[in-house]
This record gives sequence, C-alpha cells and structure tokens, in this order.
Amino acid sequence: MKRAEVAVIGGTGLEDLFKDFEVINVGTPFGFSYAIFIGEAKGRKIAFLPRHGRKHDVPPHKVNYRANIYALHKIGVERIIATNAVGAINLNFKPGDLVVPHDLVDFTKQRQQTFYDQAPVTHIDFTEPYCPEIRRVLIKVAKETGVVHDSAVYVCTEGPRFETPAEIRMFRTLGCDIVGMTGSSEAVLARELGICYAALCFVSNMAAGISGKLKYDEVMNVSKSVMPRIQKIISESIERLPKTKGCECSLPTNR
Repeated sequence: MKRAEVAVIGGTGLEDLFKDFEVINVGTPFGFSYAIFIGEAKGRKIAFLPRHGRKHDVPPHKVNYRANIYALHKIGVERIIATNAVGAINLNFKPGDLVVPHDLVDFTKQRQQTFYDQAPVTHIDFTEPYCPEIRRVLIKVAKETGVVHDSAVYVCTEGPRFETPAEIRMFRTLGCDIVGMTGSSEAVLARELGICYAALCFVSNMAAGISGKLKYDEVMNVSKSVMPRIQKIISESIERLPKTKGCECSLPTNR
C-alpha cells in the first residue's frame, strides 16, 4: 500500500496542488475511505483527502469521519493539515480572513466520533485540541502572506443548515469566534490515533444575524478568492514542518 507522512484534508479548490497524484481508496473497519490522492511534494510523501468526496457530494453530517481518519492512519500519516470554511462570530473577523484556531466547542448531535466505543474504557486528553507544532508553522507562514488571526475558538454544529441568529448569540456568549460543520470530529479522531492535527480556516461569511441572509454562492466566491493564498500557505507549511515531531499529541491515552 502507498504510504504518506503528511495529509491535507480539505474541500473544493485544493485539487490543483495534487494533480499528478495517484488516487486510492482504503478499506477500514468503518468502511472505505473517500478517494485519497497520494504523491510527493516538497520532498515529503503527501496524502490529500477531499472530506466531502471527489465531487463534493457528501454533506457534513454524513461524512464518514472514522473511515477517513483511520485510512490516513493506516497509510502512515502522522500529521494532518485541514482547511475549513467558517462563519465569523467574532465581529473583528471579516470574510476572506484566515484563522488558525486554538480551541474548539462541539455542538454536533449524531456523529460517530470515537474509535473507543468498546472495552476497555478509554479517555484521551484534549487540553490542546490542535497540534501546537503545526499551528506555529501555519501561523508563521500565513503571516508572511498577509494578516492571519492566530487564535480562535471554533464551534462545530451539525449542519447541513446554517445556524440561527439566536444560536450565534449563544456561541458568542460562550466565547466562540468562528463556526463550521466539520472540524471537531476530525480533530477528536486524529487525537485518538496519535495523529497531529491543526486547521487553517478561512472566513467565508459573517454568521447568521450579523449581516443579511446567508447565500451559498457568496460563500463559494470568497472561497475562490482566498484559495491561491491557502494553497501557498499549505505548500510552504508542509515543507517547513520539522522532520521529527516535537509535540505531545502522540502521548498514550488514559484508561
């Protein structure tokens, strides 16, 4: 089986970085992963996984997160850089801004997001949901390309609907800065397998109740405008990641 050391999880727009890669599907105890692009870039063995499928046809609440993360683990991935489109709750954030979150809140309702659902009972430490080492690299590279918010609390909702204004007011009261529908499950599952995980988010819109009605076309237009910068940051960050991991994301779980 093809091997990779670093994986990128993202949506539409990142495929250009991985044009000449081989495409595989990996079987796992949780079903087959979505298509994984395998190749080499910047001297590293890289995997790219489109979280919503190659045709972007899987909604966030139906993504098989366990199969995707387990498949990356199976091919040897030790670090994951994810990209996420998010809505801005923090009024200092604007559409087009880049954000590297440092913490998260999970408001999903019906997702399978643990590998430890049988004996022995297992608990993982999640004091730092995102790998500090990858975060430092992402922030440093992003600042070289422009402004980036280097801390934020990401709140994950079930989707596929957008949030209500009342929900956004509640999230702001709780200290949340950005809202999305995919990041929490990936971060938890990666930590359970000892895989370093961090996210580079881009603000696609102001959250509900802050501006007018949310329109998907506007979200896609912002995505297209920031994608060249995101591609550059990811490419440079992969190259600058230390060869040896210096974080504690792979520490043993607590049982």
